[in-house]
Amino acid sequence: MFNKPNLFQKTAETPALRTGPRPVGSASASAGTAIADTPAGAAMSSSAPQTPARPVSPAFADAAPATEMIAGGAGESRLIVGPEVKLKGAEILDCDTLVVEGRVEATMDSRVLRIAEKGAYKGTVGIDIAEIHGHFEGELTARQQLLIHATGRVSGKIRYGKILIEEGGELCGDVQSLTAVGKDVRAADDKPQVSRVLAAVAG
Repeated sequence: MFNKPNLFQKTAETPALRTGPRPVGSASASAGTAIADTPAGAAMSSSAPQTPARPVSPAFADAAPATEMIAGGAGESRLIVGPEVKLKGAEILDCDTLVVEGRVEATMDSRVLRIAEKGAYKGTVGIDIAEIHGHFEGELTARQQLLIHATGRVSGKIRYGKILIEEGGELCGDVQSLTAVGKDVRAADDKPQVSRVLAAVAG
């Protein structure tokens, strides 16, 4: 009764009307339509507008990860002075990283100091690495490295192990490398011995 050959006829599917998921890695096209199989969200991310980054000199880009390397340890203590915050008359100790986005007047001995573009620091600092985008005024000793970015302004008594200044950055005051300071100290220590030797020869 139901074996009539024309009762259930198969209709031919046309690729243009076929819907539903396609196997991964396949690509098909119908009239006027191109389909490319990509992971979900890939097309959205590629079409998002990109903000052009400010160009950084290659030498400065190589030095930047030094702050990440020393400050990226697990369990580090970090103090952030946010925008519009003023911290005055403090002594900052046992702080691995100080990030200044507001204004600070303090004495500090620590590992890493970062001054943001709108930040300002005034005081005495002994630090391993200082990275300056904003303003610093006072006495700064960067035992390992001093990085001054294009917007950075540093003035005062400055001592450093290594220094790198991006084009546009400013540095003024009593500026010396720790190596030169060490040589001056050794030379000053040697002078009394030389005078004693000369006095003995003359006598």
